[in-house]
Amino acid sequence: MDRAACAERDADDPLASHRARFTLPDGVIYLDGNSLGALPAGVADRLETVVAQEWGTGLIRSWNDAGWVDLPARVADRLAPLLGADADEVAVGDSTSVALFKVLAAARRLRPDRRVLLTDTANFPTDRYVADGLAELIGDLDVRVVPPAELATSIDAHVAVLALTEVDYRTGARHDVAALTAAAHAAGALTVWDLAHSTGALAVDLHGWGVDFAVGCSYKYLNGGPGAPGYLYVARRWHDRARTPLQGWFGHAKPFAFGDTYVPAPDARRFQAGTPHVLSTAALDAALEAFDGVRPADLEAKARRLTNTFITLVDQRCGGAVEIASPRDAAARGAQVSLRHPHAHAVTQCLIARGVIGDHRPPDLVRFGFAPLYVGHVDVHDAVDVLADVLGTGAWDRPEYHRARTVT
Repeated sequence: MDRAACAERDADDPLASHRARFTLPDGVIYLDGNSLGALPAGVADRLETVVAQEWGTGLIRSWNDAGWVDLPARVADRLAPLLGADADEVAVGDSTSVALFKVLAAARRLRPDRRVLLTDTANFPTDRYVADGLAELIGDLDVRVVPPAELATSIDAHVAVLALTEVDYRTGARHDVAALTAAAHAAGALTVWDLAHSTGALAVDLHGWGVDFAVGCSYKYLNGGPGAPGYLYVARRWHDRARTPLQGWFGHAKPFAFGDTYVPAPDARRFQAGTPHVLSTAALDAALEAFDGVRPADLEAKARRLTNTFITLVDQRCGGAVEIASPRDAAARGAQVSLRHPHAHAVTQCLIARGVIGDHRPPDLVRFGFAPLYVGHVDVHDAVDVLADVLGTGAWDRPEYHRARTVT
C-alpha cells in the first residue's frame, strides 16, 4: 500500500471535506484525538463573542438575551444523534467523573436489594476510583472487578450495576455493549456505560443497545476543548424514578422559582446540579457544528478504514520492531491502535518531535487515535513513514526522549 493508494482512498472518502471544519497546524500529523480533539473552526470566534460581547457588554442580561441558560439543552440536542438517543435523555455539565458518580448512585438506588457493582480490570482507572468512593460513602455496595473475559459469567443475582467503558483506553479493545447489556438485564441488573472513547468516532446506539445509563467526555473525539463539559444519558424509562444524590438548583423542575423543596425536572435535566459553565459549554456548542450532517455509522466506517490501513502499513514497514496491541478485527476495536514497545515513552517523544503526535500509556504502549472527521489515509501513510524511520534508525534512543514528562 503506497502513498498514491492512500490518496485514492482519501479522494473516495465521503467525510474528507469535513477536514476543512478544523484548524490543524502545518507540519503536524495529529493522531491524539482520543486524548484531546483538534480545534474546530469557529470555536475561537464563538468564544471571542461570548467573552467580549455577551459577557463584556451584555453582562447578566446574557443569561436571557444570549440564551446562556439554555446552553446545556442546546448541546444535548446536538449530542443526542451521536448517541442514538433523544435530547431529553441527555444532560450536559460537570466532569465525566462527577456525571459517573451521579448515575452510579442512581442505578444503585434502583436496585436496593442488591449490593454488587461489577466492573472489569480494563476499565479506566478513574471509573473504578469513583465506584470505590461511592461504595465507601454508602457502605452497602461491594465493587467486584474481574477480567473482561469473565464478565458474562460474573453477572449474577447479586449484581445491581454493570459499569464498563466501551473502548479500552489502553488497547482500543471494544466491548459488545448490546450483548453485555442484555446479559445484565436478564440477571436483573442495570448498566452504566462510559463512552469517552466512543462518541464522535463510533456508531453509538444507546436506544438500540438498551442501555440504562451512560456518561462521556466531550474533549476527545467530540473536540470540545481541554476540560470541556461531560455529559450523561438516562433512558426515558427511568426518568420518573432515577434520582441523583447531588440535587442542585439547575436540576430542579423550576430553578428560578427558588422553592424550599427540591422537585426534580421531569427528564435527564434532573441530573444537572450547579450553574452551567458558560464559556466551556459555548465552545462545545460551536465545536459540535463540525458534526452537522454526519451519520455515526459513517464515522465508524471511516475509523475502521483508517485503523486497518495503519495496521497494514505497520506490518509492512515496521517488521517485528513493535507489536500490535489492539485487536486486529476492526469490529472489536475502537478508533485507536496501540503498539507495544519496551521503550514506548521514548518512541512517543521522538515521534512528537518529528511532528507525529500520539501518546504513551505505561508501561509499554504507544497510542494512536484516528479521528474520522480530520484524519486521512495519507496522514496514516506519512505517520508510518516516520514511525518506521524512528524504529529502524533507533532515533528514539536519545536522552531528551527518555526524560519523564507529567502528561504522557
